[in-house]
Amino acid sequence: MLFFPLSKKQTSGVIFPSFGDNNRGYFIQNGGYYFAISDYVDLAVLGDYYTNGSYGLRFENRYKKRYKYNGNLSFRFENLIDSERGFPDYSKSNIYNLRWSHSQDTKSNPNSRFSASVNLGSSNYYQQSVNQVNAASFLNNTLASSVSYSKTFQGEPQVNMSLTATHSQNTQTESINMTLPTLQASVGRVYPFAPKFGSKKGIIQNVNLQYNVRGENRITTTDSLFFKSEMFDDAVIGMKHSIPLTTNFKVFNYFSVSASTNFDETWTLNTIDRYYDSENNETITEDIKGFDAYRTYNFSSSIGTTIYGLFNFEKNGENKKLKAIRHVMRPSVSYNINPAFDKYYDTYEVTDINGNPIEDLEFSRFEGSLYGAPNKTYSSSIGLSLSNNFEAKVRDKDSTKTEPKKIILLNNLNFSTSYNLAGDSLRLSPVRMSGGTQLFQSKMNVNFGATLDPYALDNNNRRVDKFNIDNGGSLFRLTSANLTLGYSLSSKDGKGDERTSDRSRNETLQSGGRDDDLFGRSQDFADQQFGDKEEEEEVPSALYNYKIPWSLRLAYAVNYSNSTRQSEISSHSLMFSGDIDIAPRWTVGASSGYDFKNQGFTYTQLRFERDLLSWRMNFSWIPFSTRTSWNFFIGIKSSILKDLKYEKRRQPDQSL
Repeated sequence: MLFFPLSKKQTSGVIFPSFGDNNRGYFIQNGGYYFAISDYVDLAVLGDYYTNGSYGLRFENRYKKRYKYNGNLSFRFENLIDSERGFPDYSKSNIYNLRWSHSQDTKSNPNSRFSASVNLGSSNYYQQSVNQVNAASFLNNTLASSVSYSKTFQGEPQVNMSLTATHSQNTQTESINMTLPTLQASVGRVYPFAPKFGSKKGIIQNVNLQYNVRGENRITTTDSLFFKSEMFDDAVIGMKHSIPLTTNFKVFNYFSVSASTNFDETWTLNTIDRYYDSENNETITEDIKGFDAYRTYNFSSSIGTTIYGLFNFEKNGENKKLKAIRHVMRPSVSYNINPAFDKYYDTYEVTDINGNPIEDLEFSRFEGSLYGAPNKTYSSSIGLSLSNNFEAKVRDKDSTKTEPKKIILLNNLNFSTSYNLAGDSLRLSPVRMSGGTQLFQSKMNVNFGATLDPYALDNNNRRVDKFNIDNGGSLFRLTSANLTLGYSLSSKDGKGDERTSDRSRNETLQSGGRDDDLFGRSQDFADQQFGDKEEEEEVPSALYNYKIPWSLRLAYAVNYSNSTRQSEISSHSLMFSGDIDIAPRWTVGASSGYDFKNQGFTYTQLRFERDLLSWRMNFSWIPFSTRTSWNFFIGIKSSILKDLKYEKRRQPDQSL
């Protein structure tokens, strides 16, 4: 006779492990103990052990206080051993991963906010870990973190302040960029000439100014020096103060004009000195620690308007399907001046071995600073931009509706370029075009872009100061183009059917992955939180439902490059993910993709699920790649009896 206690409160208890074998031997995995510390905090301690000596530990904590805050903290450590001692491919390594997510209820304190999203650790953690939960994170190239605190001081003017620590880690190059911390503060807009009552009119009354300050302590390091004192050796510290002065007004009632000037003062603790060593025939650059500063300013203005056009295709008494097309254009012209700040530049003399001068080279002592050296080249440019929006009015399929239906033809179609008045050649910048729309009742997102260069190339494929049309070519050269499509559909009311559980999606997002399952689905069949999605109870029917539920998600991307006459498709791929119920309670799913340029399938995951009423059966298979594996699970669905299960995993033999 078995006795299972029932309780309305969470209780502590043993987490039953999974058993199997892989290239590290037989293992006991995901076993541990759950501590119900209080109604606000819990803790799960999990561990793995492999017969070749490898082991892993995981601590997972969740906390929540209603109307205040909630979050979760997870630390994972694995000691991994490959092969056996004495063999040439024997290796031993430690990998770890720390994740922390914290969010604050906006109503708890409207004037201050603290949030955190942390994902850091070993660069190769997701590539080497064999945890099934990390399946969809295997392709992650970046780990990113941000911890921030912001505070608002109410008043006139309002003052905002924030303190942020950030972290970005490339898992391929193992390079790490951090800011510890970033300070930002701003004083709200002040209108010194505005009237005390009534609206602001004209150039003078709309004059306003602000004050902004940003300070950073930026660190660039590598995975091997992470959390060691050496990571601070090359830290770069700086602060920038900015005072923008702007105004805006109307001209002829249809044109909006804005003008602004900006004054910046930059402080730094990192400068350089440079000289030439004639004995060793090399340039020496010395780092100097100490306070220094420089000041810059610039001016810009713009004028723009909005033009509405309506093209009617229907006359009185007619009832055409296409009634009208609405075109909205927003042209804009801008002018920018950036003075040259030559006074912040010095020269050093290059000599031969006898001390005779050869040439003088220019440098700025601020080249090694956080915000770089000030501009030394005078620039004066005109910018041109045009944005377009197209909508259509069509006859509604519902004959009872008297008003026509509005559909979007193009969400946006944008063109932009600039002309450098101060340049001595190649004054006209390439024309950049971008656009996007939605098709098939907004189920397909389409985005496209292109770059058009007006200048020709010489025989060495270098741009020359000659228009392409004067060189026997077309008006513009297409140097690059891109197209992306996203499509989601299903058999249920024409809407995308998302079968990935919220917990699985959050697991992938916190690991730095996508919010869909195109790269596979995070899952651990032994833990229902990653595999199950709550569904409405199915009501048995005597009639057979001939409709087979299915869902499909597609992502297509192609990029074209022709900057040096190479005329090639630089990348071309299709990713897809879908599920289909081939029979009642029997679901088959897959996530994969195809690289048309390299002619091969991308990372692929196949999924099979069977609902056995009181039981459930799952099978996941990665048929190829370095992550080739399969996982079979069958167990009771009830959370009370979920430890009654059978699970089998298989990893490929280790390649020597």
